[in-house]
Amino acid sequence: MHFFSDNATPISPEILAAIAAADRADHGYDGDAWSARLDGAFSDLFETRVKALWISTGTAANSIALACLCPPYGGVLTHEEAHIVVDECGAPGFFTHGATLMPLPGEGAKLTPETMIERLKAIRPDVHQVPARAISITNATEYGLVYTPEEVAALGDVAKAHGLGFHMDGARFANAAAHLACAPADVTWRAGVEALSFGCVKNGGMVGEALLFFGPQAEARAVEAKRWRKRSGHLFSKGRYLAAQILAMVEDDLWLRNARAANAAAQALAEAATGRLMHKVQANELFVRLTAEEAAALRAQGFDFYDWGEGAARLVTNWAQDAASVVPLAAALRALDHG
Repeated sequence: MHFFSDNATPISPEILAAIAAADRADHGYDGDAWSARLDGAFSDLFETRVKALWISTGTAANSIALACLCPPYGGVLTHEEAHIVVDECGAPGFFTHGATLMPLPGEGAKLTPETMIERLKAIRPDVHQVPARAISITNATEYGLVYTPEEVAALGDVAKAHGLGFHMDGARFANAAAHLACAPADVTWRAGVEALSFGCVKNGGMVGEALLFFGPQAEARAVEAKRWRKRSGHLFSKGRYLAAQILAMVEDDLWLRNARAANAAAQALAEAATGRLMHKVQANELFVRLTAEEAAALRAQGFDFYDWGEGAARLVTNWAQDAASVVPLAAALRALDHG
C-alpha cells in the first residue's frame, strides 16, 4: 500500500544478515576486513580497477564526488531538475566550498550534448566568468527515465573534449541497470564516467552508499574523497557495518534482483495507468495525472504517494514489491477510469 518513496522501505534480509555477520571486533573506521574488500568487489562488477569507499548518505556521496572533480571557482553542468539542484539543500556548493551548479533544460530531466555545448560556448575564457569543470547526470533521472550507454557516451565525449570531470548520481543506478540489461561498465566508465554514486539504501540497504572512482585519477581522487569524508563528519568509526551492507548488495547480485523486482512492480502499475502516464516508465517511478478528487479516493483506500504539483502524483515501487503485490493499486487505478 506504500508508494511514497523507496527510502521508506524495509531492509533486505540479506542486508540484516550481513550486518549481524559483521558484529564482531575488528579495526575501526575503514581499516576493517569488509572495507578492504570493496575495491575488489566493485572492480569485479565493473570489469576494471575501481577505487570504492562507503559514504553515509547519497547527498554526501554526490557532493564529495563533485568536490573531487570541481574546484571552488568552477561550475558543474547539470539538469535544472537534477537531484543535486532541487533536493540537496545546496550541499554540493557547501562541500565544494563554493562551486556553481549550472542548470540546463532537457526533456525528462535528461542532459543532452547539444545543450551542454551551447552553454559551454557562452562561457568566456576570462577570469570574470565561472568556468565549467564538471558535469553531473542522474541515472535514473528524477522522472524515472534511464540514460542509455550511447547517451552517456555522447555526454562523455563532450566532457572529454572540454576537459570536464564526469559524475553520475546513481541513487537508482540499480534500477537503471536492470532496465538496460547491459554490463554496468557500459553505462559508466566505458562511456566516460569518472565518479559514480552507487545507491544502496533505496534498493534495500539500511544506511550507506558507495562512492566509486574510475580511470587513471581514481587512486588520487579516492584519497581526496576520504579526507572530504572525514572533514565533513561522515567517517563512521565502525564503518564495517556500512561496508558489509554494500558487499551483500554486490557480491551475490542482490542489487540487481531487488531492482528487477521494483521495476517489474512499476511496469505492472504502468499497464494499469497507460493513459495517465506523464513519462515513460523505465525504472521504479511513475508520474501519473490525477485530479485532487482521484488522489483523495486512492488515499481513502490506503494508498500513499507524493503529490507532484497540481493534477499529478508520483508513485514509487520498491524491492519488497513485485508485479503481484501491486495488483490492488493497479485495480484501483483502472477503476478510476471506469467508475
